[in-house]
Amino acid sequence: MHRRIIAPGALAAASLMLAIPASAASHSPGAPGIGDPYYPAYGNGGYDVSHYDLRLKYQPATDELSGTATILAKTTQDLSSFDLDFLLDVSEVRVNGAKATFTTSGQHELVVTPKKPLDKGTSITVVVRYNGVPSTKSAYGFSTWHRTPDGAVAADEPEAAWWWYPSNDHPLDKATYDVSVAVPNGTQAISNGTLQSTRSQLGWTRYNWRQNKPQATYLTTLALGKFDITTSTSEGGVPVVNAYSKDLGDNDGAARASIERTGELVDWLSGYFGPYPFNSAGGYVPNTTTGYALETQTRVYYSPKQFANGANSSLVVHELAHQWYGDSVSLKGWKNIWLNEGFASYAQWLWSEHEGEGTTQELADYVYASHPADDPFWTVKPGDPGPDHQFDDAVYDRGALAIQALRNAVGDDAFFAILKGWPQEHAYGNASIADFQAYAEKVSGKSLGALFDVWLFQPVKPASGALAESAGGALAKSAGVQPRSWKKIVAAHGAH
Repeated sequence: MHRRIIAPGALAAASLMLAIPASAASHSPGAPGIGDPYYPAYGNGGYDVSHYDLRLKYQPATDELSGTATILAKTTQDLSSFDLDFLLDVSEVRVNGAKATFTTSGQHELVVTPKKPLDKGTSITVVVRYNGVPSTKSAYGFSTWHRTPDGAVAADEPEAAWWWYPSNDHPLDKATYDVSVAVPNGTQAISNGTLQSTRSQLGWTRYNWRQNKPQATYLTTLALGKFDITTSTSEGGVPVVNAYSKDLGDNDGAARASIERTGELVDWLSGYFGPYPFNSAGGYVPNTTTGYALETQTRVYYSPKQFANGANSSLVVHELAHQWYGDSVSLKGWKNIWLNEGFASYAQWLWSEHEGEGTTQELADYVYASHPADDPFWTVKPGDPGPDHQFDDAVYDRGALAIQALRNAVGDDAFFAILKGWPQEHAYGNASIADFQAYAEKVSGKSLGALFDVWLFQPVKPASGALAESAGGALAKSAGVQPRSWKKIVAAHGAH
């Protein structure tokens, strides 16, 4: 997975040099970044997308992808031009039916200048025709398009869209999706949401997927290849679609033994987090050499390597917990990553307790005792880790410790009300850690600023009483004993 800090200066300069018609002196280019300090060049300013309609054709033998993206959006300022995040070769762009001029800027910016300037509040339809070989494209020294023996996969964080569709690539701009993909007969196309229809003609089969709830761009996924697809419905009524490459070899059984529990685990998590927020669930395992999982919305991406040591239901719990914490309620900015990874990790702690493999307090005591005060683990601040440490162990483990500390401070009744109420409070939107603290204080009736500060924002080991206050004021004697669930928990975030 790839983390890069990209200076926006060159991109901004290129955009500002675009000529602005005299009749549009009040109109200006949209910013080439949405304003996230971790990734200054990611996303774009000046517009907000409501829907992506992607009509694609893919040839596995050559990795050639062609497509037409229709983007529905509304301008948020008077625009003379705007950027899209994209890497493939563009042949035509239209804005509200009229041909627009376009150029590239920096390493992943497509700069579009409409025929006429756009006033703030204007609804726009942007059509981009494009083609290319995604596996030949890279930006900032990396690629997130993964070739497989029978196709390819797009899945990565915090970026993956650039390789297969133009977008406003930041979690702040969520949208609904229609993804229609034609592949040669015998190959399948899998994406987010629900499969609306399939149609075969002249040696090609077209798969039409729909995501009807807002979705962040990095949570979109596309899997192209030959899969064994299973379908079911959970006891709670959630449709489940899982897919497995037909050449997973020795990892096939362990992958299925884990992922086929998706319906059961969705229902179990609903008891803590409230109703499942989407109209389908599931996961897929392509034959890739990657080593991570990703909570791609409704259709989780898993790599085969994660099942090399056997089944891991804890990993599935982690990724499914993200459907509430990260997917339905998404980040306002990448510094708020604790709202994703801390809570997905804590879901694993709850599962450990459910399975009798270590209580949440035992796990908290073990993690706390495992890292002495001079361990660099404590220098990572889960509440603002910086882009170079965004996915460090501390974001997961210290992040989950913070949640146990919150539970001990407010008591179980308030804690579980917070855990379940938060995903409803900000369903299908975006939120920050400050928003979560305010919500927790409202529900619990307690001032929590000091607790959040010491666990999330101070680069030092908190005093043990901050964790064990409601558990006798000191760590349990068994704090040094590793819970049975620990290796599976670590495998989940270590691969993430």
